[in-house]
Amino acid sequence: MPTLPLSKTEIANQSKPFGGAPKPWRIDSVIETRKLKVQLEAAALDHLPQDKELRDRAMDLLHGALFRGRMIAQERLNAGIDGLDVARMLAAVQNEVIATLYWFTTTIVYGDSNRTEGEKLAVLAVGGYGRNVLAPSSDIDLLFLRNYKQTPWAESVIEYMLYMMWDMGLKVGNAFRNVDECIRLAKEDLNTETALLDARYICGDEQIYENLRKRYHDDLIKGRASQFIAAKLEERDKRHKKQGDSRYVVEPNVKEGKGGLRDLQTLFWLVRHAYGGTTLEDILAQREVFTEDEAQAFRDAGRFLWTVRCHIHYLTGRPEERLSFDLQPEIASRMGFEDVGERMGVERFMKRYFLEAKTVGSLTRILCARLEADQQKAKPNLLHFLPFTQGPKISEDGFVMDAGRLNVDDETFFQQKPVEMLRLFKLAEDNNVDIHPRALSAVTRSLECFNDTHRTDPEAAQLFIDLLINTSDPGPIMRMMNEADVLGTMVPEFGDIVAQTQFNMYHHFTVDEHTLRAIDALAEMERGDDKGLFPLGHELFPLLKHKRALYLAMLLHDTGKGLGDQQVEGEKTAMAASKRLGVGEAECELIGWLVRNHLEMSDCAQKRDISDPRTVTQFAERVGSLERLRLLLILTVADIRAVGPDVWNGWKGQLLKELYELTEAALGQDDVEETHVVSDLNARANKARKALISRKGDLPELMSQMEAGYWTSQVPDELDWQHDLLTNAGAETIVECKVTPQTSSVELMVATTDRTGLFSDIVGALVNEEAHIAAAQIYTGSEGGVLDLFVLQDEDGRMYGLGESSRLKRLQKKVLDAVLKGVGDVRERKSINARREAAFVVEPDVIFDNSGSAEYTIIEVTGKERAALLYDLARTLANKELKLHSAHAGAYGERIHDTFYVQTAAGEKLTEQTLVDTLATNLLDVLGADEQTAPRTPAHTLAQARSADSF
Repeated sequence: MPTLPLSKTEIANQSKPFGGAPKPWRIDSVIETRKLKVQLEAAALDHLPQDKELRDRAMDLLHGALFRGRMIAQERLNAGIDGLDVARMLAAVQNEVIATLYWFTTTIVYGDSNRTEGEKLAVLAVGGYGRNVLAPSSDIDLLFLRNYKQTPWAESVIEYMLYMMWDMGLKVGNAFRNVDECIRLAKEDLNTETALLDARYICGDEQIYENLRKRYHDDLIKGRASQFIAAKLEERDKRHKKQGDSRYVVEPNVKEGKGGLRDLQTLFWLVRHAYGGTTLEDILAQREVFTEDEAQAFRDAGRFLWTVRCHIHYLTGRPEERLSFDLQPEIASRMGFEDVGERMGVERFMKRYFLEAKTVGSLTRILCARLEADQQKAKPNLLHFLPFTQGPKISEDGFVMDAGRLNVDDETFFQQKPVEMLRLFKLAEDNNVDIHPRALSAVTRSLECFNDTHRTDPEAAQLFIDLLINTSDPGPIMRMMNEADVLGTMVPEFGDIVAQTQFNMYHHFTVDEHTLRAIDALAEMERGDDKGLFPLGHELFPLLKHKRALYLAMLLHDTGKGLGDQQVEGEKTAMAASKRLGVGEAECELIGWLVRNHLEMSDCAQKRDISDPRTVTQFAERVGSLERLRLLLILTVADIRAVGPDVWNGWKGQLLKELYELTEAALGQDDVEETHVVSDLNARANKARKALISRKGDLPELMSQMEAGYWTSQVPDELDWQHDLLTNAGAETIVECKVTPQTSSVELMVATTDRTGLFSDIVGALVNEEAHIAAAQIYTGSEGGVLDLFVLQDEDGRMYGLGESSRLKRLQKKVLDAVLKGVGDVRERKSINARREAAFVVEPDVIFDNSGSAEYTIIEVTGKERAALLYDLARTLANKELKLHSAHAGAYGERIHDTFYVQTAAGEKLTEQTLVDTLATNLLDVLGADEQTAPRTPAHTLAQARSADSF
């Protein structure tokens, strides 16, 4: 069975564990239906049935009952009762209100004791409401079921009821059909068929409902289980693809996402259609589909997901299904998840969420295995509802080919030989076959038999290493092993990061999903299938001597997260895991070094000036060898690519390539010295300069002023573009944009004469034009010229000004005005993600470094992202009359890390302590400005409900 989401220790550390044991409740203690009917009858004595005053009074009474019921449900949720219980109460409240409204409409407003058989009517709940659960802000779907044709009386009743419900603020989906129409539409449409499967009687003529149930069973269930199951699984797969096809996105959709409530409901539909039953307990008891533990896991997952969903609805006041960053800390607190040691309460909560989502995946595999087994027994000569190919023959003991998929001949096989779980995946990979759901089900039910003895078994270690290293595409099989809990069982250090999140906006996936995507990226680079994203990586792979160390380091590079210092603790866990897998001491140390330093190359390339010889020298000294450099480069590229969509771009690739080449040259010398780096930089710059002249002719004046760092950091296409602009401009100041679709960005070049405050004025103009600066580089010429380059996107990471050429022209004009006249006022704009960003606190920090460069003081600042922050920082430096040599701006989700290389007006480093202290205070003031917290107050309270008759 899948690992329990929380340990006993973790549960004990919660202040009030979510979903306490529901206190028994009766609907008549929530809504006094008898009293409500007496009040409605009393009102009818004073008015004619069609009087507006009677309708208004009925509206007030029904409103008040509904409102009070909803608030009582909300109070139960806030008191720690689980969301499934709350959803059932909300459905029961809705049932009573609708049934009372039907009674009022048919007995008082349109009362007629002589109704014909054709005028009989039943009101049914369908869809989610039909399952007798209702989220706080969800729609309700009703089916008004008649015997035969429409009648004026029935139409009047339905119209009156619908308008009353709409006026109560209910969102009501409705249909008016007879039984024949329902069955015909269900045969044509899967959604209708599923909705009718959930149909539930509320009020009216119950016999019509029973007629529908019988027809549905006879016409749509008998003999059609295979078709229905196949259709629902296909529907699920399409939904997963639409949602991103991962249950591990860090802002999951609780309802529609992979591993969410819709998947759990799909299990319910499949079992109900195949085996019958009405309630959840009926379903769980059917034919021993699940063991007792698995059935409890089903219940627990439902309770947890419903609790989260109800909190989302109450906090937002709308049918929001996305568990966004701004909601996560508040819901974590409400569900009792507190900080424990290094682990934030919100991260513990989200780990619980993803473990429950993972459990839903395990239950799905178990159910599919059972359904298919039963289908085979019932109809052995028919194709299964899952597609297959014949596949090869398998001669390994205990394994068989079953309908083209790898299976086991005995479901207890892995309990007797736990190491064979790894062989299952190895055979599937070697023979390029799918694994049968029954085999995966057997794995899940045998995991507890796999212990430390098996983890240290040389055969198990070799099987695992082969799966990771000796396959052309290890990602998919590793992901399948992770889904089945085998990966985390074999490597407990990895198991500790399964479903773990990092509460920030930079990482898009859980830690384990990020790691598996990084392994995908490694394999793509090795095969050369990375679509040219980083060709150097593929070129270097054949030169590696320690490929095994690279893949193991990638698998284990984030295992230190949540334990303290990520790099230090990660080195320890990685070496321990590698040693247990039979890796030698020297290779273990290499793996540990890679894990400890896996952020170094990215930080150096993006946060430092790599044209400064000391940057390269210090980095080369830390790396120490060409093999380590190659391994670290490939690891870094794969790690960045796996963070999320659009995080990797050509700009980062060029910076890493440049740093690699400069470091490679430095390590090729007898000693790593700055003079050697300077010599190599100059040689590379001369080569790039001569190549440009051969392509384009003489250099424009500004380009001839540029130092070596400019030439080594630009690719030929960029140099050609800049050469053309500078040659043909006919002006001393040039501002020009270039669209680069491959990086979903716009590149802006500004060429002019340097002055104090120039950079901040340019940035201020970009802020006013709502351009997000994804990256910025400053190049200063020897004669006072400057060439600034910016990579621009919109706030959501899309191309700035996409399809709006006039917007780009306006931006160029505004930047040109700022260069020539100054920027004037800069408007701090509210982020479109302000509510999500408000959930995060970023501790501001300012570091002054006089040792990282021979000529400049390096100022590194960290703080919370906002539109005008870079402008404010640059303006603060300009106000101190500092000369800005280079700036390296980077945003990492809600966090920025900007680096400035500066000198005093006299061309010296910042050594006067008073100036440093004052500047640090000024920068910290800028970094701490405009902190906001998102409001989280629910719209109504129970006290309001008790004192009000209506909304």
